[in-house]
Formats: sequence, structure tokens, C-alpha cells
Amino acid sequence: MHFAPPVSRNRIISTFPKCYNPQACLQMKEDWSSKAKLACRDRSTRQQGLDRLKMSKAVVVGDLNVGKTCLINRFCKDVFNRDYKATIGVDFEIERFELSGLPYSLQIWDTAGQEKFKCIASAYYRGAQVIITVFDMADIKTLEHTRQWLMEALGENEPNTCFMFLVGTKRDLLSAEECQRTERDAVKMASEMNAEFWSVSSKTGENVQEFFFRVAALAFEDAVLKDMELGNCSVKIGDGGILKGDTAQQDSEVHAARKTCC
Repeated sequence: MHFAPPVSRNRIISTFPKCYNPQACLQMKEDWSSKAKLACRDRSTRQQGLDRLKMSKAVVVGDLNVGKTCLINRFCKDVFNRDYKATIGVDFEIERFELSGLPYSLQIWDTAGQEKFKCIASAYYRGAQVIITVFDMADIKTLEHTRQWLMEALGENEPNTCFMFLVGTKRDLLSAEECQRTERDAVKMASEMNAEFWSVSSKTGENVQEFFFRVAALAFEDAVLKDMELGNCSVKIGDGGILKGDTAQQDSEVHAARKTCC
């Protein structure tokens, strides 16, 4: 039997991550739900199939040059590259976590913001559990476009199946007063979109890890709870039985992305 390597220490989530801004928080809680905790504590489930990782899919959408790739690279690779290169089509990263003692993976899909690549990128919106809509806090016009990006991503998925986040990047470019003003507008937009708002800086790393930990924790817990709601309690949590989305479809998407994207 093949066993996956241990999860990096900086990807272990032991406590439920808090929201950056309580005004934009859709999940007002400080701990896992009692049902999820009970499932994860069950010794018989934790000791079976832990080499097969559960996985959720997150798609990152938004205008050209708002910092989608920089956001992903800061979290996944802990780097910040000033030399901007537009994403062609789609790209992706896979991050492994440990939550409540169980392994978990997050596929993070980086989609192109250029109009000419929309027809390619939109195909990869399907099967998402998380939609991350990104705007540039130093360019308020990009905030106005986020609603359309979200609608396009939601249009490729079943209703009420996705967590939605609105992320403002480049907060390091704003003064404290400008940041507060932009955040007020963003919180209002997030409320209209039924999304949770975060403000980050890929350059300094501010709030980046906290944001992705929040994404991973909410998606993981949702996967556990939905599996229990469907009556799959006999399926062992951690054995791949609550793998979100169609595995064959995700494998084909990964293969296609490797062939077509830079």
C-alpha cells in the first residue's frame, strides 16, 4: 500500500481559523461543528485509508493583473515576483493539509483574466467547492467587476454548492485611510455576493496564509458534513470517500491543464 508523505508542519490546522473581518464573516464560529468533530475523533475512521487524500477544488477568478497568481504563489511557494506574466488559460497548485488529524488536499486553480482566454478558463470552473473572486484594492474598477466574475463561475456549478470569497489584494499600496475606505466598499459588495471578504498583501504576505487556512477549514468541514447528510456515515472519513467532485473529471482537467498551460 502506498502511503503519502507527512504533511508539512506549516500546513497543520489544529484550531478553526478565524475570519479576517467580523463584519464580512459568513461563518460566525470559533470551532468545528460538533458533528464534524465527532466524525474526526472516531478512532476507527482515523486509522483507515489515511494515505488517500480527500480533495476540494478552489477556483480563483478576477480581472487581468489583480494579483491572482501572486496570491497563489505567496501561499504555495512563499515567493513574490514583481515581474508580471499573464496566466495563459489556467494553471493550478495542489496543497496538502492536516485538519483535526486527517489529511486533506486543496486544488487551487489559477484562471486567466484576459477576455480571450475566458472560453478556456470557464471550463475549469466546473466542480468547484470554493470560488475566490479577486480584485485590486488600488483599482476600484476591478471591485465592480467581481460580481460578473462570480456569476460566470457560479453558472458552471450546481446551486448552493460553493463557498464564495471576495479577496482584495495589494493592500500594501494603500494608506490606512484608503484601505479602510476600500474595505467598507468591499464588505458591502461581499454582502451582496454572499461572500466572505478578506484583505491581503501578496508582497508582504499579510493575511495570505490565514486566508487559505480559512478556505481549507471551511471546505474540509463542509465535505464532512455533506457526506454525513447524504447518509454515507459508513464511509470512512479519510478514505477518499468524501472526495469532492468527480475524480475522473478532475484527473482529466489536470491532464489537460498540464498540456495547454504555461
